Amino acid sequence: MRVDGSLADGGNGDNGSGGQEIAAAWSRVKRRLRAELGEDVFASWFARLELEAVAAGTARLTVPTRFLKSWIESHYLDRVLNTFRSEADEVARIEVSVRGPAAPVRAVAPGAAKPSPTSGPLARLHAAGTPAPAPVAVAEPDSALRGEPGDLNGAPLDVRLTFTSFVVGRSNALAHAAAERVARHEGEGALYNPLYFHAGVGLGKTHLLHGIGHAARDAGRRVIYLTADRFMYGFVNALKTQNALAFKERLRAIDLLILDDVQFIQGKSIQAEFGHTINALIDAGRQVVVASDRPPTELEALDERVRSRLAGGLVVEIGNLDEQLRTSILAARLAAVRASHPNFEVSPTVAAYVAKAITANGRDLEGAVNRLLAHATLTGTAVTLETAETAIRDLVKNREPKRIKIEDIQKLVASRYNVSRSDILSERRTAAVVKPRQIAMYLSKVLTLRSLPEIGRRFGGRDHTTVLHAVRKIEKQIGEDAVLGDEVELLKRMLQD
Repeated sequence: MRVDGSLADGGNGDNGSGGQEIAAAWSRVKRRLRAELGEDVFASWFARLELEAVAAGTARLTVPTRFLKSWIESHYLDRVLNTFRSEADEVARIEVSVRGPAAPVRAVAPGAAKPSPTSGPLARLHAAGTPAPAPVAVAEPDSALRGEPGDLNGAPLDVRLTFTSFVVGRSNALAHAAAERVARHEGEGALYNPLYFHAGVGLGKTHLLHGIGHAARDAGRRVIYLTADRFMYGFVNALKTQNALAFKERLRAIDLLILDDVQFIQGKSIQAEFGHTINALIDAGRQVVVASDRPPTELEALDERVRSRLAGGLVVEIGNLDEQLRTSILAARLAAVRASHPNFEVSPTVAAYVAKAITANGRDLEGAVNRLLAHATLTGTAVTLETAETAIRDLVKNREPKRIKIEDIQKLVASRYNVSRSDILSERRTAAVVKPRQIAMYLSKVLTLRSLPEIGRRFGGRDHTTVLHAVRKIEKQIGEDAVLGDEVELLKRMLQD
């Protein structure tokens, strides 16, 4: 039994309060790991680590790929165990396993009929980048990476994530149009190369990537869709089996490379190979499509030349879902549910409340529909505004805070103190520049999850001790100077609003 962030009844041999206590302990473990290791490390290695069960003193954890399993066991297993043990005395050991696919994997040649979606009310329509919880694979996923004969299809594509099922709105219209143009391009060379999408969680990146893959493959083009995990695992495995040359040749002998979650690519040798592959494909006129949670300039772990190459194509940000788009997505979800549950009705008042209350992403909207359906089918009563408020309460509470960028902090502080951003990044030491520079460093520390060395690099390549000195100095001055304290507090509010 797989549990996302909480333990279902029976998942650990207990039910009721025992399962809830373990689930709460696991939530605390993840929060501590995030705080101790930093946002970047946590997002790379622990964001997709899930608690499956606790039984006989063993906490069984799962990850989606073998690469993640190997890395966590090699580098972080003791830390996870010690942290978990401090939160739950009954945990004596940790086991990490790879979550198995929910559907069989089978090969489908380009242009062949795709398998029908899995059953279930929400399997029929998944729009605005919200993938179904159990994707249906349409290709043998690892053949292209093992250096073995077989299709160059990379990771599986979900047959439900197509351009047809994508709900288009103001925030994603440009990204959708660019994706369709690239997928259906039939001329020589490539368009917008590379095409780079960036957005927060659940806003449509992965949906568009799958849509591109389906359309291009249907047109007979050789396509590889890879997550960052699969790329890293494939390269490391090729090195171990001495098939690195075959790996590189196969990866570069394609028409279209689609790479998701590029921010997770780690390791100098892997990053170097990623850069070489991108350069080789673009120079050969092959199409490259990349997605990330941030723009190329903020991929600090990647080599500067790779970042520059990624930024040299068309970079498109997918914005937050406005209320009109959320309403359209919700209407599509509800229509899909009614196709298999004709008696399920949600009044316009309730639908309007849900669309207005849930603002984070499309996945939360899907979660809301699942909860409303569960209430209606399990209790046999109509969905009212009161029951909807109760059902989606935690989704409303868990709205993601605005992600503040260091670049935005630098621009705002520079404008406020009548200097340029280049002044703040420069070596100038005049009082008119030093003060706003130190304030910007202080705000970067308190308003972002970036480490001191990362902040230093974003401020003209300064040492982390310079940042630490600036942070301590501003903290001290705020405590002594009420006017400066008010100035800094105003800047915080302007950045957070």
